Amino acid sequence: MLERAHWHSLNGVWQFAFDDGGQWQTPQQVTFDQTIQVPFPPESSASGIHDPSFHHTLWYRLNVTPELPAGVDAASQRLWLHFGAVDYQAAVWVNGQLVATHEGGHTPFSADLTGVWVPGQPAEIVVRAIDDPQDLAKPRGKQDWEAEPHEIWYPRTSGIWQTVWLEFRPQTSVSSLVWTSNVERWEVALQARIQGPITAETRLRVRLEVDGKVIANDDYEVLHADVSRTLTLRDFGIDAARRFLLWTPEHPQLIGATLEVVQNGEVVDRVQSYTAMRSVAVDAQHFLLNGRPYPLKMVLDQGYWPEGLMSATDEQLRRDVELTRLLGFNGARKHQKIEDPRYLYWCDVLGLLVWEELPSAYIFTAEASRRLTQEWVEAIERDRSHPCIVAWVPFNESWGVPDLPLVPAQRDLVRALYHLTKALDPTRPVIGNDGWEYVVTDILNIHDYSHVPQKLLNRYGTPEALQASLNQVRPHKRLIALDDTRIKAPAMLTEFGGIAFTREDDDLGWGYNRKTDAQSFLNEYTGLLAAVHECTGLVGFCYTQLTDTFQEKNGLLYEDRTPKADMRVLAAANRGERSALDVEKEGQLDDMGYDSVWRKKRQHAEQVAPPLVHSSAD
Repeated sequence: MLERAHWHSLNGVWQFAFDDGGQWQTPQQVTFDQTIQVPFPPESSASGIHDPSFHHTLWYRLNVTPELPAGVDAASQRLWLHFGAVDYQAAVWVNGQLVATHEGGHTPFSADLTGVWVPGQPAEIVVRAIDDPQDLAKPRGKQDWEAEPHEIWYPRTSGIWQTVWLEFRPQTSVSSLVWTSNVERWEVALQARIQGPITAETRLRVRLEVDGKVIANDDYEVLHADVSRTLTLRDFGIDAARRFLLWTPEHPQLIGATLEVVQNGEVVDRVQSYTAMRSVAVDAQHFLLNGRPYPLKMVLDQGYWPEGLMSATDEQLRRDVELTRLLGFNGARKHQKIEDPRYLYWCDVLGLLVWEELPSAYIFTAEASRRLTQEWVEAIERDRSHPCIVAWVPFNESWGVPDLPLVPAQRDLVRALYHLTKALDPTRPVIGNDGWEYVVTDILNIHDYSHVPQKLLNRYGTPEALQASLNQVRPHKRLIALDDTRIKAPAMLTEFGGIAFTREDDDLGWGYNRKTDAQSFLNEYTGLLAAVHECTGLVGFCYTQLTDTFQEKNGLLYEDRTPKADMRVLAAANRGERSALDVEKEGQLDDMGYDSVWRKKRQHAEQVAPPLVHSSAD
């Protein structure tokens, strides 16, 4: 979302050490006795260490000599060190000086190294990551607190697990961007923060382009650090003409943006970004995309890989988006994980809706509440400009608030994060507690793993059946809604199915229902999806799940991402007869569900994608 020409990936081989007793407090005390492949966690095989046992404290060290861009004066630049994510508490030293601390395992942080680093000289970077494996009061998502993965929890991901990079910035530069589109007014709002000295001659230029054609070119006087402006685009009015610019999964049109900070007539900083024209909302009976009802056909995505655990290469992230589209889904619920922003980038480019979900803590304390709030605020700040994100989910299945019916303070925390999310981003729906025990929500999401299609039809087949089910159906013996008044919100089935099917040589693991051969697996799946498509009481669904994940064998794909059944048949079931069969026969959709008119635009967007971020350190 904010890209400069001059940056350098630090991914690659670092020195590494475990410090289980927490005996070392400064870099000088550490004995580095191993090497690790960053950004993969030490629990993973991709890291080269592959040690899944309990480790409380980790140390990393890298020596690097940052090189200034050719022809750039060192005095005009500041050097920044960026971390995509370090789980859980990080401290960073450069050349022996503490330059940054950060708490939160899923959100980024940075350090200004100016004054610590001498141009042309080596820089020693040392990172300490403290990640108590049994701490249940931190947002940990699916990371297991037991020694071995059990039930629905998976191996831990500790330390550095997203990209690390260096970036040169001018003394006066753009430090953050937020984009917000308004389809009703055909406007794009920009919030930019300018860091560094601002003079009477400081200006900000903003240029928006689509397919090489300039659609806005504005120039603003910078009076103070925060610049908020609205760019009004030409509105052709009629839907057929507007369609050119509207972002949807079927034609994910992005708007390229170039921002330049100008001082005394000279460009001192230039960044590339992008946005899109799209809106999301709900009414009592619909999910609305760009003001029109849009059925959600989603899949639960855990975001784990066999080799890297929560870490993945850029190619793997892109491939998961492509596979999700090939399976006929138009969205993914990223479950208990704030995903690498490169995944969100590919969702923006390739057209996939995303629900972003806060990883849960598992006990209710004041400390857990503080940590959840802090990390959630940082996640929303990082991701709210991505057009693919269409909903925020702060809680799942009462995890971390296990006594909602009994403890008012726990209900207050759910309400607090719901309303805080609405305050930080009023443009998207918020789901208070996905699954059940609602006290407040914009969408009434229900988890129901019944494997009998007729039961799903009886419960959610009509709006009247749905209303009766709010009182009669108790998933996992939980009330769907706690409030005595019925929540006036559209309803979805956001976890269902979970059919386990494994290869003949793999009889381990589990699912919510198990099939022993490919045909019975496919028959049950298509029967469930046919029933869900008939449920007029629902505005969408989210199937459990995209891939097998460790001991959970209920994916449509194996853990290595190979399909368990004919993907064309699965896609037909997911899209429903009209979207997958009839429309495709008419030639309007390709295999990934794209409108043929927009296929070339998608291919062009892929060709101009920024460089891969998981390159080696050298």
